[in-house]
Amino acid sequence: MRRLRPALPLAALLPALAACAGFSGVAPSAQRLQPQALDAGAALRAAQAGAAWPQPSWWQAYGDPQLDRLVADTIAGNPGLAAAQARVAQARGLAEVARAGSLPQLDGEAAFLRTYTTHEEATLSPTQAHTYWQGSALLQASYDLDLWGAQRSALEAALDRVQAAAAETQAARLALATAAVQGYAALAGLYAERDVAQADLERRRNILELARRRYAAGLGTRLEINQAATALPEDEAQVERIEQALALRRNQLAALAGRGPGYGEALARPALKPGSAVAVPADLPAALLGRRPDIAAQRWRVEAASSGIAEARARFYPNVNLSAMAGVASLNLTRLFTDSAAIGTIGPAISLPIFEGGRLRGNLRVQAAAYDAAVDGYNAALIGALREVADAVAALRSLARQRERTQAALDLAQAANGQALLGFRGGLTDYLGVLNTQAELLAQQRSLAQIAAAQLQAHAALMDALGGGFDASAERSAGAGQP
Repeated sequence: MRRLRPALPLAALLPALAACAGFSGVAPSAQRLQPQALDAGAALRAAQAGAAWPQPSWWQAYGDPQLDRLVADTIAGNPGLAAAQARVAQARGLAEVARAGSLPQLDGEAAFLRTYTTHEEATLSPTQAHTYWQGSALLQASYDLDLWGAQRSALEAALDRVQAAAAETQAARLALATAAVQGYAALAGLYAERDVAQADLERRRNILELARRRYAAGLGTRLEINQAATALPEDEAQVERIEQALALRRNQLAALAGRGPGYGEALARPALKPGSAVAVPADLPAALLGRRPDIAAQRWRVEAASSGIAEARARFYPNVNLSAMAGVASLNLTRLFTDSAAIGTIGPAISLPIFEGGRLRGNLRVQAAAYDAAVDGYNAALIGALREVADAVAALRSLARQRERTQAALDLAQAANGQALLGFRGGLTDYLGVLNTQAELLAQQRSLAQIAAAQLQAHAALMDALGGGFDASAERSAGAGQP
């Protein structure tokens, strides 16, 4: 104990000496937004009907088993998701490295060396040979006391990054599912457009046949036949263009699922049910924090950056490391494992930053800037999430009104077209009247098909904007952050 007393005054001076490397004046400046501070707007407030948050398999509500298989294949086979999962594994490995820094370390070392010395070097005796064996076998142990929490903060930052990577993987999974649903809805819309184009082509052919019969009966003219025949090639080309779009969409869905084009060719015509009514949960926007995987990932990035600042500040203080060594060492291998060859040391090792050229302050500035960047990313994600929800709600409401008005216009166009055809058969109107009413009918039918597809896509966008069934508390309790 007497040998330790002279070290006590020095230990008392360590914090004062560490002040030579102070961190005053270096701190982050960004502030996290609070969801309650964001005005949800009249549209979202009107849509807050206490609706449930989406389920993890929200796409099953569309009632199409083929879509369920497509989403499952997309999540399982897309290369982008595999890369995200690899980042989670990498983050867990780094967390294991950080955890090791907070635990005792034990190393073993053994060496057997044949040494040659010159006559100019000192030897054990003038008559001793100038070559000899030197051997040692040592165990070395060390333990960082982590008095200021540097290792603990490093571990917390690593675990937070694991959580962030896991949440980013969930965000990638949701993005893939949404892309598959929206692409599938677009495929359904193309089938509906093809139906319209084929029906229009069939009407054109019927009108051409009617014009020919009228001409044969002396009721029509050659001009009417030519007018009816001229429109057929364009209608046939329109059908072909839609067929091309269908093939391209199938190929896109196959690539999204990580499969070849044959996978897309095997897709049958979608049979989707319409989405539910426009309504969002009543606890918006506050609950978005725990329901959006991208916001959760950004929040964990902020927590990791905060722990990084704590670690950087702890580096300004003295570090105390307990170390011990025990083993044997000898210049004579035959006596290496005898009592006389035993050696050992034990004691604390203290390192103190006094003048380090600004390295510690520079590192703290880096961590403070990383925190500011993480907070800005979090704020942007929160604002963007609320905007996406509002966009989806506005789109769904507008599309519902568009569909209602387009359906009314379609009903009128069908009535007008029927009247024009009756007049044309009876010789009361010419072909131009039929052509005009038919063009309007085609436009309204096509618009209605496009609106129906857009409604499905907008509903999928709303499910995506509401987090797609992600629950941050459930992910945390499942132990996603354990390395």
